[in-house]
Amino acid sequence: MDLTIVVYEKIDRVAKITMNWPEKYNPLGGLMLEELDKAFDAAVTDNDVRVIVLAGAGKNFSAGHDLGTELEGEYNKAHPYPPGFPGQMRRTEDRNTIAYLKWRDLPKPTIAMIHGYCIMAAYGLASTCDIIIASDDVKFADRAVRWGSAHIQYFSFPWELGFRKAKEYLFTGDYIDAQEAWRLGLVNRVVPRERLEEETMALANRIALQDSFALMLAKRSINETQDRMGFRDAILSAFKNYMIATAADARERSGMARQEGESVAEYVRRRDERFGDHL
Repeated sequence: MDLTIVVYEKIDRVAKITMNWPEKYNPLGGLMLEELDKAFDAAVTDNDVRVIVLAGAGKNFSAGHDLGTELEGEYNKAHPYPPGFPGQMRRTEDRNTIAYLKWRDLPKPTIAMIHGYCIMAAYGLASTCDIIIASDDVKFADRAVRWGSAHIQYFSFPWELGFRKAKEYLFTGDYIDAQEAWRLGLVNRVVPRERLEEETMALANRIALQDSFALMLAKRSINETQDRMGFRDAILSAFKNYMIATAADARERSGMARQEGESVAEYVRRRDERFGDHL
């Protein structure tokens, strides 16, 4: 595979896929998502691989969407969509909803190995995995409402937190720490940071002792049960609300539009400073 910001490793019967742009907090832009898709496809088609582990290099799993790196600008120029709102909607749906649903339904068990920040699109990415192992320093958040939007494009919050807690954390944009995430059922286990990889790989290898076909059918039954409860329809419906918020120029009305010459760091700090918990 031709990968530049994603690392693919095969360790016995486990494929480890690592987002590898730590100096930018592993942003989920077009190239990162494309390379993740290539890596997931490679793991699925390798008959020796029984479990997939998703990780992020550096101090954090990922701080979410790519909000304007030079690489993202170059990628968008090389992969154009139709102009205006229709193109924006199609690009966003392809990248952050359709792709995420595909990864959620991969025919092999997936484990997200989360540490540090796991925010916005990164939270959605982690939630596509079957199991989440979190270090004790994890911070989850969906901060879309803080800047006048509705929520992220892959809106799994209510399914994982429960409806009332989903509203609380969405309405405030507050962080969910590791222990609260475990209490609510968002993560399977919380482990010390220094033991995160050891514990995750031990679980992955334990699952990898099972037959691949049996694992696929077990996963399929659980996902299909969730879909019969409305999961997939709810995700697609919520995406439409996300796009309505985008079309309504809510960021302009809330004063959270990015100002000319304002860096991403300055923008995020301005968004969060009134709450006292910026990155």
